[in-house]
Amino acid sequence: MNRTTVSLIAGTAALAAVTGFATLSSPQAAGTARTAAELPVERTSLLCPAPSTSDIAETSYTSFTPVTKDAGSGGKAELQAAAEESSDGKSAGKKASKPVLDPEEPGKPATGETSGGDAQALVGTAEGKFAPGWTVQETTKVAAGSGRGLQGVNCSAPDTEFWFPGASTAADRTDYVHLTNPDDSAAVVDIELYGKDGALDSTLGEGITVAPHSSDPILLSTLTEEKQENLTVHVNVRSGRVGAAVQALDDKLGGDWLAASTDPSGSLVLPGIPKDATAVRLVAFTPSDSDADLKVQLASPSGLITPAGNETLHVKAGMTASADLGDVTRGEAGSLVLTPTDASVPVVAALRVVRGKGDNQETAFIPATRPVGTRATVADNSAKGSTLSLTAPTRAATVKVTASAGSEGGEAVSKTFTLKAGTTENVEAPTPTGLKGTYALTVEHVSGGPVYGARTLAATADGVPGFTIQALPDDRGMVAVPEADQDLSVLQK
Repeated sequence: MNRTTVSLIAGTAALAAVTGFATLSSPQAAGTARTAAELPVERTSLLCPAPSTSDIAETSYTSFTPVTKDAGSGGKAELQAAAEESSDGKSAGKKASKPVLDPEEPGKPATGETSGGDAQALVGTAEGKFAPGWTVQETTKVAAGSGRGLQGVNCSAPDTEFWFPGASTAADRTDYVHLTNPDDSAAVVDIELYGKDGALDSTLGEGITVAPHSSDPILLSTLTEEKQENLTVHVNVRSGRVGAAVQALDDKLGGDWLAASTDPSGSLVLPGIPKDATAVRLVAFTPSDSDADLKVQLASPSGLITPAGNETLHVKAGMTASADLGDVTRGEAGSLVLTPTDASVPVVAALRVVRGKGDNQETAFIPATRPVGTRATVADNSAKGSTLSLTAPTRAATVKVTASAGSEGGEAVSKTFTLKAGTTENVEAPTPTGLKGTYALTVEHVSGGPVYGARTLAATADGVPGFTIQALPDDRGMVAVPEADQDLSVLQK
C-alpha cells in the first residue's frame, strides 16, 4: 500500500513566507534541520483606522517598501477602503475597486490624500517584492475642535490581542477604540477596561461583533459610567482577527493616536521623548497576579539618569498605575527605560507627551515598543519637522540610516551612527539629494546591542505646536526558514 504525506518542509516554508513565522519541531524531525535561511516574506497586510470625523480634517497616506535583497521582481501593493456602502447605508462588505494609493516600486514612497470626515478605514495588502518591510503612515491635520493638531499612526497588521495603557474616560477626553476586520468572516472582540482600582464594571464591551470588511469606532465612555483619567484598554479577539488603535481626543490638549504597547514584558523601552516636552505622564499596567516594581530611568545624551522623585513606580496586579514626570527631558533628547525588580512579572506601558504652554498645547503618545532589530522604517518625513531619535539602553551599537528617494524626486542617501551605551541621541538623519515630496527613513542594525527608535513629525499652525510620534519596531520583513537534510515530501511504505 502506498501512503503519501504532504511535504512538511514545503508547508513550513510557505507559512514562513506569508506570516513571517515558521517552526519545525517533532521527534521524527530531530537532527534534520540545518542553519535557518533568511528569506523575505511574500505577503503582508496592514490596516489603517478611519482618520477623523471632522469636516476640516486633511489626511495623507504614505506607503513605502525598502529595497530587499532576494525579494524577487513581481508583486504589488495597494490600499483600499475597508468596505463600500450599499444604497441603504449599510456595509455591503465589498472592497472598493479603486485603491487610495498604488505604489510603483520599492525604494520610492507613494502618497494619497483624503479630506473631510467621511474617510473610511483602509485595508492594505502587499505581495512579492513590495511585502518585506512594507509600512504605511496615516497623518491627519485638524485645524480646530477637539483633538485639533497633528494626528499620526503607523497602519498595523491584524492580530488577536492588543494593550493600550494611556487611554481615558475623563470629562475632557473623547477616546475611541477603532476595530478593523479585513477578513471575509465576522470577528468577535472583547474590550476590557482597567483603572486605578482594577477592572471597571462593564458588560457592553463583551462579544462585540465586527462585520467582514468593516471598521467600528467604539467610544470608551459608552462602555462604562466611570470617569477615570488613566485607563488600560485590553482588546481580546475571541474569533477572527482585527486591527486596533485608540484615537485620543482632548478638548484642551489636542489629540493623537495611541498605538498598542508591545506585548507584556519584564523590561520596556519607550523611545523618543521630544526634548522640549513640557509634561510627560507614564501609565503602566500588569496583567499578572503579582505586583510589579519598576525602576524608572531616562536614557539621556550623557547616559542613564534617574528622574528625581520618580525613581520607581509600583504597579499593583490588575490595576493601572501612573506617574507625572513633568519636563523630564529638560531640553535634551530622552527615552524612558523601565526595569523590574522581578523580571517574571510582565508589564505594558505608554507615555502621554505634551508640548507647548497655555492654549497652545498639543499631545502625542509613545507606547513601549520592540527594538529596531534587523531593520525598521518610518514614512512621511519632510525636509523640515522630522526628528529621528535612537537609543541604545544596554550596550553601544552602530546603525545605518537611509533616507529614501523622495515621493516626487530625489536620490537616496545613507549615514552611519554609533550610539553609546545607555544614551539617546536625536541624530542628524540624512535627507535625499534633490528631495521633492516626502521620504522614508530606514534604520538598519549594524552591530552592538539592541537599538530602539522613534520619529517625531512636527508642524506648527497658528502658533499651536502640532506633533505626532511613531516608534520604529523591527519590520519583520525577513523570516528564518529551516533547511532539511531529507526530503519528506513523499513517504512510501
